[in-house]
Amino acid sequence: MATTTCTRFTDEYQLYEELGKGAFSVVRRCVKLSTGQEYAAKIINTKKLSARDHQKLEREARICRLLKHHNIVRLHDSISEEGFHYLLFDLVTGGELFEDIVAREYYSEADASHCIQQILEAVLHCHQMGVVHRDLKPENLLLASKCKNAAVKLADFGLAIEVQGDQQAWFGFAGTPGYLSPEVLRKEAYGKPVDIWACGVILYILLVGYPPFWDEDQHKLYQQIKAGAYDFPSPEWDTVTPEAKNLINQMLTINPAKRITAQEALKHPWVCQRSTVASMMHRQETVECLKKFNARRKLKGAILTTMLVSRNFSVGSRQTTAPASVTAAAAAVAAAAGTTAGLVEQAAKSLLNKKADVKKRKSSSTIQYMPQTNSTKNSIVTSPKGNLPSPALPQTNSTKNSIVTSPKGNLPSPALESSDSSNATVEDEEMKARKQEIIKITEQLIEAINNGDFEAYAKICDPGLTCFEPEALGNLVEGMDFHRFYFENLLSKNSKPIHTTILNPHVHLIGEEAACIAYIRLTQYVDGQDRPRSSQSEETRVWHRRDSKWQNVHFHCSGAPAAPLQ
Repeated sequence: MATTTCTRFTDEYQLYEELGKGAFSVVRRCVKLSTGQEYAAKIINTKKLSARDHQKLEREARICRLLKHHNIVRLHDSISEEGFHYLLFDLVTGGELFEDIVAREYYSEADASHCIQQILEAVLHCHQMGVVHRDLKPENLLLASKCKNAAVKLADFGLAIEVQGDQQAWFGFAGTPGYLSPEVLRKEAYGKPVDIWACGVILYILLVGYPPFWDEDQHKLYQQIKAGAYDFPSPEWDTVTPEAKNLINQMLTINPAKRITAQEALKHPWVCQRSTVASMMHRQETVECLKKFNARRKLKGAILTTMLVSRNFSVGSRQTTAPASVTAAAAAVAAAAGTTAGLVEQAAKSLLNKKADVKKRKSSSTIQYMPQTNSTKNSIVTSPKGNLPSPALPQTNSTKNSIVTSPKGNLPSPALESSDSSNATVEDEEMKARKQEIIKITEQLIEAINNGDFEAYAKICDPGLTCFEPEALGNLVEGMDFHRFYFENLLSKNSKPIHTTILNPHVHLIGEEAACIAYIRLTQYVDGQDRPRSSQSEETRVWHRRDSKWQNVHFHCSGAPAAPLQ
């Protein structure tokens, strides 16, 4: 039973070797002493977590407790101690589904059908339990073991959300670029259909080894997705059955209301009657393309790990030396990128030639797969086995290719919070957007002050607004009457121009519904003798979102008066 308990973790479990590491956690193999059962223990250092990170951890654990399905990596226990939190997951040892496919001697359309069926079964269970995954992608599709026909397991519920029925709402910008749905990119209300869109992208890749949407420019990639600009180019799609293409079309339907559901997709003939509908022909070109696709994903993930190492451990005088294990990982990545230039060039030429062929076959180049980006130029690597193992993950013989849930998602895909990679999760974009929203609403409030527009000012402020400001002579002021006096007797009567610049704004997000902004406010104005003047104040404002509207609930102003009195 997955319940939060107060029992000390070490009383019930024995820890063994490390399987992976993230910014705030480490994943280790462990054994339950009473049963001898093996698990993957995700150990989170809660002392390092922000309030928002705590909320995410609680949400992830709560969602994982709900989900009990043979195609989902299951949470078996959740134990809290002072300073640490332990999540006990299935120890899945089969590696990534996509890596297993390229190692097979035989792979057909029917095999792809069986894969997507298991993924849809997992998604259906999530949706029935009121959960939207939001980050379906190859890195999160694992195999239970190395055995033939091992079950596909859906992992990493770090971005998952809970919804009521078929609820549609704006839950924030989260996911992975190539798998984001049009409604998320348009920042519209969304829900369960976003998972089906991602399934459509995954199915497309399963059949030909490259994605339906790709561009070096992320903005152009998003334009493709919003337009639903994909097709089925020759010759690789000529051997795919019409039924498979039909299912992809129904999954990649722009209008989420008309998109096929998980339950409906499982009843599609290509899925439920694959023995008679899906082709049994071996798809060698798909396997070859998928090898290059996997290699690119792995190397980009490894490079991002190095970037995170620099970001997390080179922080001025506070900590300039990374731990030895992390430094070694960074060195391994650098060596991998530096010693494979010949293979890189060969793989890149192959991919770009493929891209050129596709361009010739159609009027618009919507099917573009795996070209280099500026950040990873000359970094596509193929090894003799067709993939590049992630060097950031220490492994032992007993846990070779073990995949577990990490703080940023499923290993071995590191750095899932970065938006610089086509296979990296982009929830950071949501945080950036929210911070920009706070800066913008602050600018609107100051504009209302400059214009002497009390009505606009009052709409942005809470009626019970509290403040410390120079005009109040050190007293805490509550309510709007104090501010109304200055609007009616000074600001609204001022006909001279006022210009304000916000310098060095710094936004702290406090959960989902609150934020604090600190900044320097530089005001330029013309005094009574028509001489240009300027004043400076240091301000902090606290914002609270109510009914989808931000309101200023408190501010603190130092320095010169906010309203020039000359």
